Amino acid sequence: MPKTSNSKTSNSKSSSYKGSGSKGAKASVSKASGSEITPRSRRPFRVGRSKTGLGLFATKVIRKGSFIVRYTGRMLPNRIADELDTKYLFEVNARWTVDGSSRKNIARYVNHSCRPNAEADVKKRKILITAIKTIHPGDEITYNYGRDYFNAFIKDHGCRCTACHQKKLVLRSQERKKRKRHKSKRTRH
Repeated sequence: MPKTSNSKTSNSKSSSYKGSGSKGAKASVSKASGSEITPRSRRPFRVGRSKTGLGLFATKVIRKGSFIVRYTGRMLPNRIADELDTKYLFEVNARWTVDGSSRKNIARYVNHSCRPNAEADVKKRKILITAIKTIHPGDEITYNYGRDYFNAFIKDHGCRCTACHQKKLVLRSQERKKRKRHKSKRTRH
């Protein structure tokens, strides 16, 4: 399995909040229903269903330049990481790779996009995900995984990010207009 920088994908189950019995979780009672319990989190994001599996979505406004989450996991030498069969590998430098396959690593749910709203920065062998645009509540948090990962894992199946999906819709629309114009020209003559 090829290992590339910015390597990961999301295909894992998310946990759900059960209300009572959760350690240290704050909850509020909705006045409208009287019994609905909603968790309050200090995190500005949540794990949710995405077009590509599971993804990380903003729950609060995240300003440009703000830290979002840290990509964590076991630090492995590249020679050992090359032998692993996982897509959650993130190459830190020419010698070290982070294995982010643990479910404790919330950053593994940040999906790829060709037009990302976040970026991964490596500082002192730590991988930090920061916003490069203001991200509004409900928006999926994404970053570009890099050309090596894209060519190894995404290109064969086709990119399913929002930017590529919109690009395909525009191209389809233009093709339809061309066919319609071409068809109308043939019927006139």
